[in-house]
Amino acid sequence: MTVDQRDSRRGADRVAGVLAALADVPVVLGFERTAGDEFQGVLDDPHQVVSVLARLVRDGGWSIGIGAGPVATPLPESTRAATGSAFLRARRAVDAAKQRPSRVAVRGEDAEAAADAQAVATALTVLVQRRSPQAWEAVDLVEAGRTQAETATELGVSRQAVGQRLAAGLWETERDLHLPLARLLRRAVGR
Repeated sequence: MTVDQRDSRRGADRVAGVLAALADVPVVLGFERTAGDEFQGVLDDPHQVVSVLARLVRDGGWSIGIGAGPVATPLPESTRAATGSAFLRARRAVDAAKQRPSRVAVRGEDAEAAADAQAVATALTVLVQRRSPQAWEAVDLVEAGRTQAETATELGVSRQAVGQRLAAGLWETERDLHLPLARLLRRAVGR
């Protein structure tokens, strides 16, 4: 993944903060700043790629490029020193993402699977970007393992209101997109 901060010349540098927030993600090579307001990381689990994508989209203000393909081995200690077609594709993807309304793009060895992955990633991105703060409150609690009844008690609303917030936030639809996107990203690698 190659990620670039949008409008960085007009705002504070947010890269250090997001790198700290992504420190818990299982990676092949860790996320690190590569230049200015850009960072990269190498992941081999497409489910983790989807999770990172959703986190970055929620955080807002990023152009996100996903490159699917091989990485040259042996792996160096630093992401900045790594090479391979995955990096070239991630570079092309982040450049394409900067031109897209959703600010996400996918490039891969299997171009058709990458295009399909990009379509699903775009849908996921739009859902996450449009979620209201009230829906996020409910989503966060339910995803943390609370039942809808427990969530309702914690938020001081009815159980029906929690269900309405989850429905309005298209939470189930978003969850439904994670697995197919991960499958498509795996196919986009082209092996």
